[in-house]
Amino acid sequence: MILEAARAAAGHLFTAEFRAVFWKSLGLTVLALVALWFGLQQTFDALAMPWIDALLPGFPAWAGWLGTIAAIAAGIGLAIGLALLVAPVTALVAGLFLDDVAELVERHDFPLEPPGRALPTGQAMWLAVKFFLVVVLANLVALLLLLIPGVNIAAFFLVNGYLLGREFFEFAAMRHRSETDAKALRRRHAGMVFVAGLVIAAFLAVPLLNLLTPLFAAAMMVHLHKTLSADLPRTIA
Repeated sequence: MILEAARAAAGHLFTAEFRAVFWKSLGLTVLALVALWFGLQQTFDALAMPWIDALLPGFPAWAGWLGTIAAIAAGIGLAIGLALLVAPVTALVAGLFLDDVAELVERHDFPLEPPGRALPTGQAMWLAVKFFLVVVLANLVALLLLLIPGVNIAAFFLVNGYLLGREFFEFAAMRHRSETDAKALRRRHAGMVFVAGLVIAAFLAVPLLNLLTPLFAAAMMVHLHKTLSADLPRTIA
């Protein structure tokens, strides 16, 4: 069931319709990262550089190199920080397009079934922010646990598997049922949803491919929700 859902989702990733959604989300992601870069750089210049300028006059002439070294170190730190933010920012931006992805999957793979209802704008934006926070939290926890030998890889998959599986399944379910019913359905099939989340976490672990994670996860969970709720009535109009 899960492998079939993953296979169906992967089959959509490079179709023309999905490419259009991907390029839109990637373009906005790049713009967001560029804006974030300049914002962090301006913050560093405003907060750190006055301290460096105040300290350097008290040093010998050669100490002017400290400013250059500090600037280079700051640039490297910003680049590393930005690299760590690629996945969360992509999740935030792609969250705005998840209904487009779900609609494409439902129309193509389930043409005889009633289409889902797009989430209200406010709820969709909150969901996008939740995806961002979930990915940030999951990766911060996993990053901290990287310091513990023998736990790091397992922690990455367990944390991301649980959080991503829960959020993306509830998104797919809420297109057809109330939030309360969506959460209840997810709890009823918690084991299945968690295993599906592990598949998403494995996808997230692949560099570059992880930019497609939100689109893949949304498509996969649409299939999984359809399978798990085949005998259940819709609870929204």
